Amino acid sequence: MTAQTETPAEAQAVETRPPSTPNAKRRNWTGLWFVLPFFAAYALFLIWPTILGLYYSFTDKSITGRTPSWVGLDNWSEAFADERAWNALWNTAVFTLYSTPPLVILAIVFALLANRARKAGWFLRLAFFAPFVIPVSVVTTIWTWIYQPDGGLLNHYLELFGIQSPDTPVIWLQDENRAMWSVVITTVWWTIGFNFLLYLAALQTIPQDVYEASSIDGAGWFRQLRSITLPLLSRTTGLVITLQLIASLRIFDQMYLMTSGGPNRATEVAIHYIYISGFEGYRIGYASALSYVLFVLILLVSIVQFRLFSRKGA
Repeated sequence: MTAQTETPAEAQAVETRPPSTPNAKRRNWTGLWFVLPFFAAYALFLIWPTILGLYYSFTDKSITGRTPSWVGLDNWSEAFADERAWNALWNTAVFTLYSTPPLVILAIVFALLANRARKAGWFLRLAFFAPFVIPVSVVTTIWTWIYQPDGGLLNHYLELFGIQSPDTPVIWLQDENRAMWSVVITTVWWTIGFNFLLYLAALQTIPQDVYEASSIDGAGWFRQLRSITLPLLSRTTGLVITLQLIASLRIFDQMYLMTSGGPNRATEVAIHYIYISGFEGYRIGYASALSYVLFVLILLVSIVQFRLFSRKGA
């Protein structure tokens, strides 16, 4: 038998191949030590409470500290038959329906204005985004003062322009027909800055050559908006709508601080009722079941939105 000889190329590849040493393997595991603190906090404060909450939903766990016992699907069946829970879900859906369109449409309009502005662009960016960094407690306090029937800023200007009589001030937060809209307006003012920032970043990635070429072909501003800008923003729009739907379905802070679910439970939303069941009714097991009902609802909405916008972008 003849011995096989290595070609010059094979010999050079063997010489240049880095040796496999224990130190090299040790370096491959070094990055995990940087991830470990975050993963530990993530598992401790998110994964474990999620698993524990699912377990509690099948028990009669109480905040009083007594030993929980297994109740099976009793909490779940009660949740689906609870009229107050369905009313809270309906209020959540109404808030989502009212708040999502303006938070998407106005964000696009503000981003277009800030992107086209030259000298005042920095001021528009600051004005549109600044409310988003204000804590919710401060926001709700400001808008509660604005909505005050007597001496409130909104009613003052309505009287100043003759829209309403000083003898009959508009009741904003204590009226069943106006309370939801009042919280929606507050939420739009407070959170629109995040969507505005996403749209502004997306607008700045569109090449100017596309607009220049369309101008040469005779396309005006509106035609460019309809045929170039909005189609190229479709993926950002899908992201914004999905994030906004999730955020609206999780509404709690503004409702709790401004109306406390009133008047007559007209603004009692899903998470507020979960809070009432768990921390005021001491029924952690039942509150956990309600939480997972809301979680499944949000998951289904997110999946539907993802599939719709993925199909449009394909």
